[in-house]
Amino acid sequence: MPEIKGLEWTFDTVASAYDKFRPSYPDELYKMIFNYTALDESCCAVEVGIGGGQATLPILKTGCNVTAVEYGKEFSKLCEEKFREYPNFSVVTGKFEDVNFDNNSYDLVYSATAFHWIPEDVGYPKVFSMLKRGGVFARFANHPYPCKDNPPLFDKIQEIYAEYYPDKKGKSRAEYSGAQAGQIAKIAENYGFTDIKFAMFYRTRTFSASEYCKLLGTYSDHIAIEENTRRKFFAEIECAINAHGGTLNVFDTVDLQLARKP
Repeated sequence: MPEIKGLEWTFDTVASAYDKFRPSYPDELYKMIFNYTALDESCCAVEVGIGGGQATLPILKTGCNVTAVEYGKEFSKLCEEKFREYPNFSVVTGKFEDVNFDNNSYDLVYSATAFHWIPEDVGYPKVFSMLKRGGVFARFANHPYPCKDNPPLFDKIQEIYAEYYPDKKGKSRAEYSGAQAGQIAKIAENYGFTDIKFAMFYRTRTFSASEYCKLLGTYSDHIAIEENTRRKFFAEIECAINAHGGTLNVFDTVDLQLARKP
């Protein structure tokens, strides 16, 4: 399938759709963060890769001062408007790797479904240096698994991927596991963090055929498909869903890793 190379730019081209169709995160996840570290008006946090701000509001509501760093200019504009009523919010446009932050200055650095874009040997040492003693790094992400409850639809979608996007065929057959979440949690130990914890959260989302294709249109590798090919590809996905009941369930696994600077 024709594909435009280089994916860093892709999300910013669909900022409004990303904001609408990408999910927020479970309340239980934030409860675990807040039990791990107390946040109030005296605290400062950095959100790495804010995107459409799906993970931002619960942190802002603690009164904590949040500085978001976001590579996409359109996302930055969107979030400035979205959180304009919060004087404790600001956003810096740029790559996390390139933006300068003061050392030993932050109570929390967190990243939601974004930290995997940053090289491990750059991201973890930088977060460690930014945090105060006792400061916390929270890394979390959503891992969707579509239509595991509808094998005929799953198989049909796999056939369509095999035709249009063979590199993606079979990629969603294995659900994200606790073992994988634990492996990510252990990474922090290599960079001096302690008190490592992780947890898993689960939910189900239901989409109409057109909604699901709009969701697919917010994924970087799908955005990068050549436009005419992507249009045909999505049309076949939509027809398949409509031929198999008209809706598609996505089973989400959300993992959270917590680590503390000693």
